Amino acid sequence: MFHVEHSGDDMRRNDREVTDKYEIADFIGKQQIIRVGFADEGEVYIVPVNYGLDISDGNFVFYFHGAKAGRKYELAKKSPDVGFEIDGGYQLMTSETACGYSAHFKSVIGTGRLSLIEDDTEKIHALGRIMAQISGKADWEFSKQMLSETAVFRLEVRSLTCKAK
Repeated sequence: MFHVEHSGDDMRRNDREVTDKYEIADFIGKQQIIRVGFADEGEVYIVPVNYGLDISDGNFVFYFHGAKAGRKYELAKKSPDVGFEIDGGYQLMTSETACGYSAHFKSVIGTGRLSLIEDDTEKIHALGRIMAQISGKADWEFSKQMLSETAVFRLEVRSLTCKAK
């Protein structure tokens, strides 16, 4: 299911493309925010969320959580095909001229499909992955009430590209 897409002619600067899965996984594992983009009847709705990550057999799965109400929740059910973006390592490179300014960065852009996790055991795993990503600790307790009141989303990656400068 997962593959690193070689963008070929689609990426203007092929020399900036990163295709090594280990380098990509290392970068994603060190970031905190994923921006998920939904299609909403001709509009684009982008939401930044903390995330957790599983990688199995080269397949990337992101997890994030939210309320069981609101635009993100409704769109996840109505329009589960999404785009996503993660970026980091931004460092401004100054110059004596305006056109000489640049920046170093790395970014990942991809597509995937969302689903809501209903099983409590799977929710606990996903929430543990989110907490591991943001705190470095995965062993947390989650009450039954919290599990029942929280929407937990699984984003199964279909494809992604990574760019670095």
